[in-house]
Formats: sequence, structure tokens, C-alpha cells
Amino acid sequence: MLLKVGDIAPEITLADQDGTTRSLSQYKGQWVLVYFYPKDNTPGCTTEACSLRDSFPTFDKHTCVVLGVSTDSVASHKKFARKFNLPFILLADTEKKTVADYGVWGEKKFMGRTYIGTARTSFLINPQGIIYKVYEKVNPVTHAKEVLADITQGKQ
Repeated sequence: MLLKVGDIAPEITLADQDGTTRSLSQYKGQWVLVYFYPKDNTPGCTTEACSLRDSFPTFDKHTCVVLGVSTDSVASHKKFARKFNLPFILLADTEKKTVADYGVWGEKKFMGRTYIGTARTSFLINPQGIIYKVYEKVNPVTHAKEVLADITQGKQ
């Protein structure tokens, strides 16, 4: 079941693109964008990652940590991050525990085909560890700007 606004964000403990274990709890006291995406190096995921990259200085200014999560491997994330100069953390959920905990793993349809995968969904988590906003069916092009507007609103 997809988490909702007001829920406590479940802990995340996964390896990043460099093999370093990262936990959501280490960012308590900061805004955190946890964005789930289907697959490294695919058109929509690349567009979304590059849009977040291009807006990263503004995320940094707002002290908002960006955590990308997919079921790809650490090695795949490393190649993806290097290829597109991604300045944020990519987490490898190869066991699919985190995608299940956040309710983003399930049936999808694409070009008439039904399969199981990760829904392009993001969660903006406030400094207290509470889900402030849920973004379903994310538009990869406009997502970064939408999130930054919500952080600005949330800080007021």
C-alpha cells in the first residue's frame, strides 16, 4: 500500500553507487526527497535524473538531500551517476524491500504489456521524518521544480 502524507517515513538502509551504506535516519533534521524510478539509463529515468541534477544547487541551498532509489545494482548506479554527472545519492534496492515498504512495487502497464516493476513515485520527507508530500505518476521534466516549490512552501 502506497504511503500517504502524514505517515512516518520508513527507514531506508541501502548501499549507494559507491557501495557505502546509507540510511534515511542519518538525514533527520533535513528535508529529503526520496525518488523511486524504474531503471538506470532509460529515457524517462535519465530525463528525471538530469532534471534533478540541473536543479541540485537549489536543493542543496534548501538543505534538501536527494536520494534516488531503484532495484538496479550498485555497479549499474555507479555507471549511471558517472555517465550523467549526478551529484546526488543513488541507492540500490536489489532485494526490493524498500520499494515494497513505500508501496511503489507492483503491477505496471507499458505499451500494452503488463509486468511487475517500480512506479515512478517520489516522497518529500520533512526534517521530522514525516512524509510531507507524495508525488505519483511523476513528470520527469517538471518534477524538480515542483518539489522545490513544495519545499519553499513547507518552510514557511
